[in-house]
Amino acid sequence: METPPSPSTAELMRIYELLLARFGPLHWWPGESPFEVMIGAILTQNTAWSNVVKAIANLKAAGLLDAEALLRADLRKLKRLIRPSGYFNQKAIKLRAYVRFFTREFGGSVERMAAVDTAELREKLLAVKGIGPETADSILLYALDKPVFVVDAYTRRAFSRLGFLPRDVDYDATREFFVSRLPVDVSLYNEYHAQIVYLGKDYCRTKPRCAECPLSVLGRCKID
Repeated sequence: METPPSPSTAELMRIYELLLARFGPLHWWPGESPFEVMIGAILTQNTAWSNVVKAIANLKAAGLLDAEALLRADLRKLKRLIRPSGYFNQKAIKLRAYVRFFTREFGGSVERMAAVDTAELREKLLAVKGIGPETADSILLYALDKPVFVVDAYTRRAFSRLGFLPRDVDYDATREFFVSRLPVDVSLYNEYHAQIVYLGKDYCRTKPRCAECPLSVLGRCKID
């Protein structure tokens, strides 16, 4: 298999600038507190963000956007409240597992959690039932301001079409692709990922809208 070309930092920043010019600053991740962002990172698995908004609104209205309250809540009630996010039976269990970890390890303190070394904390998160690499990295970056680059299916699709990644690239290799080329900058990591999400959602779809894509000026994309 032919090895894709390795882009420079300047090329990746050019892509970022083109996206930023189209979408503007996105101020992602929406959430009123780090704990809300953590909960949203779990609820957004395999669903659209609009569905997560409904589930979080339900939790807020019920007074359950609090670690201790979530642990005490009746499981059937919790499932009903997060139903809009889909896979609510599994997600209720995942939320409980995460909140138990959060309270056991850090006493429910975001500050104590954020004080832990990033690599060590990532390993701890990945050991929690229902927390995969994307969810763990989203919590680290968006809730705790850790310098971790988040990637997803949109990222792999867009950058393989650009010819920079193999089509079957895995999560860790995609993450390393960005981390090894971009400056270590929480704000940049935050905004770059958000820009890629909007690219994937609006243009680089399964059936892409290439003619309108902000990256079409690069002349690089190849669609199978």
